[in-house]
Amino acid sequence: MINDNIVNGVYFKHETAVVDVPCQIGKGTKIWHFCHLMENCTIGEECNLGQNVFVASGVSIGNKVKIQNNVSVYEGVRLEDEVFVGPSVVFTNVINPRSGVVRKNEFKTTIVKKGASIGANATIVCGHQIGRYAFVGAGAVITRDVQDYELVTGNPARHAGWMSENGQKLQFDAEGFATCPATGEKYQLIENKVVKL
Repeated sequence: MINDNIVNGVYFKHETAVVDVPCQIGKGTKIWHFCHLMENCTIGEECNLGQNVFVASGVSIGNKVKIQNNVSVYEGVRLEDEVFVGPSVVFTNVINPRSGVVRKNEFKTTIVKKGASIGANATIVCGHQIGRYAFVGAGAVITRDVQDYELVTGNPARHAGWMSENGQKLQFDAEGFATCPATGEKYQLIENKVVKL
């Protein structure tokens, strides 16, 4: 890391990255090779944007978000705190794009809630919400909302279980209780929804 690339003592920007002004970028954030942040986007504190990440105007990214290489975060997408976005994840913002038809007034909102993880090469069809601490498997195609703590895999993405906040698969007993094997934290499954106890 070259000290000359620390912008105003706040965040690190690699010399090949382009940051259009104005942008709001939080303390401790790192913006790596060949990234492009368009004007009027908001990036929180302690984020890490890997090589070749594009962030469109109006996008909001929370604190401690990690976006791996080759991801484009388009207008209409909001990433809350502590979201992980794997390499080459694809976000969309229009349901029925046509090159010859302008649909900028038809952008759909996609929200990725706190602590959710999206695996490499997943595709997020716009207009859906990915719940808190949900886990989208590598290569999955999201065509519906994903619940808090839900694990989804496949194309189209289907329910494949439940995950703890630590990222461990939860095994619920007959009474609907589970313990995270890594942390000992307790969870309960109530009417097909998981709550942390």
